[in-house]
Amino acid sequence: MATATLNGTIYAEMVRGGAAMLGLNRSVVNDLNVFPIPDGDTGDNMFMTIESGVNNLGEKADDDLGQTAKAIAAGMLSGARGNSGAILSQIFAGISKGFEGMSDADIAAVCAAFECGVSQAYKAVKEPVEGTILTVFREAVDYAKTNADESTSLEAFLDNFIKELYASLKRTPDLLAVLKEAGVVDSGGAGFVYIAEGMKKALSGDAPELVSEHSDASSAHKVDITTFTEDSELKFGYCTEFLLRLQNKKTDVANFDLKVISDYLESAGDSVVAFMDGSVVKAHVHTFKPGDVLNYCQQFGEFLTLKIENMTLQHNETTIKNSFEIKNDFEMKVKPHKRYGLVCCAAGEGLKSMFLDIGTDYVVDGGQSMNPSVGDFLKAFEEINADTIFVFPNNGNIIMTANQAADLYEKADVVVIPTKNIGSGYAAISMFDPTGEPDEVKALLEESADASLTGMVSKAVRDTDKDGVSVVKDNYIGFVGSTIYSAAADKNGAAEGLAEKIATDEYGILMIIRGADTSREEADALARSFEKKYRDHEVISADGGQPVFDYIFIQM
Repeated sequence: MATATLNGTIYAEMVRGGAAMLGLNRSVVNDLNVFPIPDGDTGDNMFMTIESGVNNLGEKADDDLGQTAKAIAAGMLSGARGNSGAILSQIFAGISKGFEGMSDADIAAVCAAFECGVSQAYKAVKEPVEGTILTVFREAVDYAKTNADESTSLEAFLDNFIKELYASLKRTPDLLAVLKEAGVVDSGGAGFVYIAEGMKKALSGDAPELVSEHSDASSAHKVDITTFTEDSELKFGYCTEFLLRLQNKKTDVANFDLKVISDYLESAGDSVVAFMDGSVVKAHVHTFKPGDVLNYCQQFGEFLTLKIENMTLQHNETTIKNSFEIKNDFEMKVKPHKRYGLVCCAAGEGLKSMFLDIGTDYVVDGGQSMNPSVGDFLKAFEEINADTIFVFPNNGNIIMTANQAADLYEKADVVVIPTKNIGSGYAAISMFDPTGEPDEVKALLEESADASLTGMVSKAVRDTDKDGVSVVKDNYIGFVGSTIYSAAADKNGAAEGLAEKIATDEYGILMIIRGADTSREEADALARSFEKKYRDHEVISADGGQPVFDYIFIQM
């Protein structure tokens, strides 16, 4: 079942799933870590950061999205470790701000909240570096938002989000020379891919169990202090991070400017991340003189937590390897080459799933109320690795666009089967036989499309008299093509009237596809009625979730 609205309970499970997935794979992320220095702890730091957010929820998440997101962000702030953990905490802090005051969120609000995550993360880093988790998250958010509309489910949003995470992650070596030299992708970006994969799995109930680590010391990678001897040289300085509570007796807390600290940190070291949450300053810096940093910052408040680690010691212990490349976890999944590919148009998550279930390779989002572009079709063609691609527009207004895209695409032979409605496309694809030659397959598809009959029920937008039927605005009409067969004050009445006119013995299947504005109870009642009236038909009921049409009938 597609998820249309995000609430606090669902969000908590998504974050918990993300933490669990990262936890299982954090050693893989550790092994990638070469930026900003090769210290092999990115996976551990990111995991402990997100785990702190989950632990702050307590036993049960609040259904209120804003409150749940706030609790997760607060926990991640206090538990953030390392450069990558600090940035991760700011991504979720920005998302929390985007959800502030919301009990739940539709897909537009989810997109906006993720954009807040991008903005806050970039602001927290003194000198943002592209080719890192910042880039990977930003590009994925942009892509997912661009490909979302009001009918997009949370699952579909995450599919696009994860798809671009993979693609952006794969590009990181082109942006950071140190990654290309080491033959790896960015570790922070890789960590976030695992988180996103876990979030998606949580929606379907497939997320792994979160194995909690209650002690930072026990969960972090153990370092061998003997690798830094009496004759060793401090090459990389100290990873220094702290939470500082500003104090009124030391500074003007209400008007404190974070630049006072962030500018100093920039002069004292590098890899600076600094941000404020109320009167608490979270800071991360790589410096050779952590004592100077602490003395300077203490003039404004008192420390809540402190962590100082010898990065040369960490570096001596680190082995860099691209283990997930061997596992193929992060490689772009290129679809295997095949002879034929199928593309169709549909609107509504249920309808899309129906087409995918019968073998469609790619469903272009679009229909009566939203026609896709040539670019949407070209993108679909590019996704399919096939010699011949058959396209089913499933709407008369989309056929020309599909033909234009077919003419432009040169990497495959694209054949448009000019289906004018969902039923024709569904009937044709359900009879697809990939064993014949292209001309034979095309002929069978066209024959199957023509051998079906599709009726629809929708609300009337104006008064009219047509085809011998008197229609009142806001009542419901049943029609096939441009011919109206029935009209009634309620949708089921119009559906019953339509079926009486078009249900014939020459068809063996009568499929009822309910739309977004039709309840399951209404559709079930209609199906029971049809089962009694049309005993020669196999009556099948499905949830299409399509806009505009309250019911679509397909006879095959």
